Amino acid sequence: MYNKITVDILKAITAIVGDAAVITQRADLEKYSHDETEDLSYYPEVVVKPRSAEEISALLKLCNQHLIPVTPRGAGTGLSGGALPVLGGLLISMERFNKILNIDEQNLQATVEPGVITEEFMNAVAAKGLLYPVDPASKGSCFIGGNVAHGSGGPRVVKYGTIREYILNLEVVLPSGDIIWTGANTLKYASGYNLTQLMIGAEGTLGIVTKIVTKLIPHPTVDVLMLASFAANEDACAAVSAIFRAGVIPSAVEYMERRCFEWVREYSGIVFDLKENDAAFLLIEVDGTEMNVILSECEKINSVLEGFGCNNVLFADTAAQKAELWKIRRTIGESVKQHAVYKKEDMVVPRAALPQLIKGIKEIGDRYGFESVCFGHAGDGNLHLNIVKGKMSYTDWDNKLNDGIREIFELTVSLGGTISGEHGIGLVQKEFMPIKYTSVHFELWRGIKQVFDKNNILNPGKIF
Repeated sequence: MYNKITVDILKAITAIVGDAAVITQRADLEKYSHDETEDLSYYPEVVVKPRSAEEISALLKLCNQHLIPVTPRGAGTGLSGGALPVLGGLLISMERFNKILNIDEQNLQATVEPGVITEEFMNAVAAKGLLYPVDPASKGSCFIGGNVAHGSGGPRVVKYGTIREYILNLEVVLPSGDIIWTGANTLKYASGYNLTQLMIGAEGTLGIVTKIVTKLIPHPTVDVLMLASFAANEDACAAVSAIFRAGVIPSAVEYMERRCFEWVREYSGIVFDLKENDAAFLLIEVDGTEMNVILSECEKINSVLEGFGCNNVLFADTAAQKAELWKIRRTIGESVKQHAVYKKEDMVVPRAALPQLIKGIKEIGDRYGFESVCFGHAGDGNLHLNIVKGKMSYTDWDNKLNDGIREIFELTVSLGGTISGEHGIGLVQKEFMPIKYTSVHFELWRGIKQVFDKNNILNPGKIF
């Protein structure tokens, strides 16, 4: 169906973006051949680094005319293979779209390009007393455009809402080359189908985002951070929904099992005293503007934790202690990666179902012979599962592991959840989609894809 990039097509590409924005040498293409998804590697034929929506429009028109597959790419921090050019073709890197265009303090909005690093954007608005709360673990390196494409989250969306609640409007280049705004820079929108929401989580299969208008909120002025330890995973997980039932909405509730701390300690050198009966932890943050209100809420949380057999509660007294605890949480993924042969999964269930999910994961691992390291955004039921090879043979790892993963996803769906909370489907999760979704869903999705991308040139081979 698709064609290769010929010399003539390469000349046309170069005429659009200029010589300096075109990469063709294999050694230079290598960093664009992979993301953070395991050890997968797919080389594009050509990489381009455009600087305007008009350049992207011309590129997509050219590729549509010649049936060249196109893969959009952000920072390459994805965990589902969404930015992998599985069919070769042209890879469009958004790294030069790196400007914060406007911070509108009157309307609490900002307009930003998709190649801006998420943490840099958060810091820029924080300097004006404002908050953009969508803060994935990779916030120091990921692009906000990639966050939009994958519906990314982070610890604080449990209180402040997901990325879907903060994207007001998008400038998008469609596969046809048309450039549109998907909505309006307004807090309400009831004017036809909501194309903005359709683009969020579409993983670059329907269009390429070139501008993002975000909602902002006032920045909280004070916060308290608590680390609670438990003797059992299920007890820690069961305490999560009880906190909310007690009438408290923390700004973050993160779950980590013991091995997370052990491996982070070995990987990073962070010194942390683990007690013998500490099997699991909850990292709980409460924020706001009145310290007396926050402390009252912390007392309620402490009472809840005691009811679930909490071993100990550590209050971070200083900014340095808070930063160290958050560093432990954000370093877990990399520490697992350094220690073991592993696969990373991401699922979400109603938070009251977390104890059943964690118990089931351990039981399935025991049957198949793999180990697991679990952590995640417990406050919104989102669990990150790192499956570790351990003593599992390479033969079983290659041939039986997917059966175990399928059982985990079947359990997830049976508990009312779904197979990805924020990492997306991309390349590696699409085989599991029928566990949750019916032929009707697939028919609707394919119909939407056909309307936007008649020749299926944009990020083909992803999601379904």
